[in-house]
Amino acid sequence: MGLKFTKMHGAGNDFVVLDGIHQTLDLSADNIRRLADRHFGVGADQVLVVEQAQNADNDFRYRIFNQDGSEVEQCGKGARCFAQFVHEQGLTDKKTIRVETAAGVITPEILAPGRVRVDMGPPSFTPESVHFDPTGLEQRQMGEATLYTIELPDTLGLKEKTVEFAIASMGNPHAVIVVERLAVAPVQTLGRWLEVHPRFARKVNVGFLQVMERDQAGLRVWERGAGETLACGTGACAAAVTGMRRGLFDSEVHIRKRGGLLTLAWAGGDASVLMTGPAQTVFEGEWKA
Repeated sequence: MGLKFTKMHGAGNDFVVLDGIHQTLDLSADNIRRLADRHFGVGADQVLVVEQAQNADNDFRYRIFNQDGSEVEQCGKGARCFAQFVHEQGLTDKKTIRVETAAGVITPEILAPGRVRVDMGPPSFTPESVHFDPTGLEQRQMGEATLYTIELPDTLGLKEKTVEFAIASMGNPHAVIVVERLAVAPVQTLGRWLEVHPRFARKVNVGFLQVMERDQAGLRVWERGAGETLACGTGACAAAVTGMRRGLFDSEVHIRKRGGLLTLAWAGGDASVLMTGPAQTVFEGEWKA
């Protein structure tokens, strides 16, 4: 017997979704890498797994694996696809579900076919929450946000000598850099370099944010273990809330990535970030591992 899977995407960020309730899964790093491989496997930015909830108050457990086989704490676009998947597969008839993740419980809500809103929980902005060591770095305040500056090595070949960023955790770590033009932002070079910077003990997702209006922005994200993707839900959340704290946005902002548009709303403080966007099934199949 092969492994039954569903291929889905959320604004271009693509996933292989596995039902771990009705079939036995081998989630070794090697199997995840082969499954996610775009030439020899199904191909995906991440592999998502549906499991039984560990707490009776919740509906499901949600696990996320990067292309490189590493397991991560959270993925917002995956959460939307997760909610659409369990509904389409008849695993629940609830429009709103409680889902356990490694970062805590989230509550996706199906608003209409193919459109899902996710309560992503409150953000955190402490260095500890992103496993970041700011010791000795230049810091400045912009509104409510703390901005950190790191020197760049000449080997990157960039004209800039430093990079300034805000940090945020949406259950996973993010650094957000404001740029003037997304089209020429050094995503591949600077994103790759900052992802593995030793000041980030668990690596970091790197967002490049272009502000257009107080409710409009563009975003590119270099994701841990996956490289640049067409969309990143938690990256959009981090970009939105750090931008709001810097005074760049109002309490709701529409962020466009190459894969599509997301709407982010945050009332500030300990309020949850609400993310609304698409979730689509592409095809179903069976992988002969």
